[in-house]
Amino acid sequence: MTYFTFVVNYNSLFVIKEIKNRDMDLAQLSESSEKIKIAIVSENASLKMGGEAALPLHYFRLLRKYNIPAWLLVHCRNKKELQSLFPGEMETIHFIEDTILHRSIRILKRIIPSAIYEFSFNYILLLVTQYQVKYFLKTLIQDHKINLVHQPNPVSPKEPSLLFNLGVPIIIGPMNGGMNYPPSFEFMQTKQAEYTIKLGRFVAELLNFWFPGKRKADILLVANQRTQNSLPGKIQGMVMELVENGVEISLWKPNFESNCNRNYTKFIFIGRLVDWKGVRLLLLAFQQVREQTPAFLDIVGSGKQRNRLEQQVGSLGLTDAVSFYGKLTQPECAKRLQESDVLVLPSLRECGGAVVLEAMATEIPVIATNWGGPADYIDESCGILINPTSPERFVNELAQAMITLAKSPDLRRAMGKAGRQRVIQHFDWDAKITQMISIYQTAIATSKSTNQGSV
Repeated sequence: MTYFTFVVNYNSLFVIKEIKNRDMDLAQLSESSEKIKIAIVSENASLKMGGEAALPLHYFRLLRKYNIPAWLLVHCRNKKELQSLFPGEMETIHFIEDTILHRSIRILKRIIPSAIYEFSFNYILLLVTQYQVKYFLKTLIQDHKINLVHQPNPVSPKEPSLLFNLGVPIIIGPMNGGMNYPPSFEFMQTKQAEYTIKLGRFVAELLNFWFPGKRKADILLVANQRTQNSLPGKIQGMVMELVENGVEISLWKPNFESNCNRNYTKFIFIGRLVDWKGVRLLLLAFQQVREQTPAFLDIVGSGKQRNRLEQQVGSLGLTDAVSFYGKLTQPECAKRLQESDVLVLPSLRECGGAVVLEAMATEIPVIATNWGGPADYIDESCGILINPTSPERFVNELAQAMITLAKSPDLRRAMGKAGRQRVIQHFDWDAKITQMISIYQTAIATSKSTNQGSV
């Protein structure tokens, strides 16, 4: 229904063709997928948590939508939300309960420095939970004749997995990671953080040797080459590329016409207020924008940098032009995007950047850093990528891109339309589940072929 409304409003024969073809693909895949019985395994599956926690929930939801037998195995902290979202599906959702060991380790988090906890007790907690999952999963596979296991997260390519030797094909991912600061911005990372990251990657490599879930998986899905380069060594299965994030088109809707008649441009940033998101640099660029054209900036998100950023706004004389909104729900973020003209994401270590796809779906152009996740989504038809060559040049080019879009509503509209079309074709969850079902079938077929060949 949502697709049909979109097509009527914009009279796009090309999009009609794309939607019809996708519906045919989904119908054909659904009919040919009767033999798929899949367990989706994740510590968290939640829209409230957002980020990677939403990924397994979308896979489960869409598989059930297309009548493909699917079970979800998840931590009990998600129980209340999943009961409200899937009241008729609770027989297919199973929960892992906390043990005394879980609770004891979490108490240590209050008294141990975070850097030490992250790469010691946090890994212990992860492995204990995965051991529970593996034990429960064996029974689930036997009771329901499940023939495939999919572990969508953690999305980190370094995070170890205990899911191996289950007697069925295992798919892990899509993963996304291996990010570092651009060379010209490495000064932003403290020596302590640098050593902590190196230690964490070293520990993860050892754990992947002892717990070879990723090395033994039938298929590993990676978002890009950078992530593939970060995988553990001696991978035995196939590595396939698939973008991590997707978009629920029905939530992120365009609203261009109501904005095009005003005499100012509204920019928006959505994300955590942490140093590597580059909001400090965005404010410096926005000061230049305000000198040349009427503009406002909404900052949506929370984080430890907020007070410092608010002080910076005051020192730059931007108090009347910049508004902070804190952390908002997905529907509230969708409304803010509808009321905006351009999303700006100057992040310097962004592995994913789902907000970029959400802005594209809302039919507004995106200005982002040409480094990491956003570069996987944006092309010149729907946004502007800024190379992180040096802080000063980055700020100036960011400002120039904002000024260019502020002074050209026609360019904003053309980029917005191209962005939404790109999302529908490649990043809509219905398009993504088509790819996933095909990957599931490949895993099952390959496993059968291997087993037959070994007989």
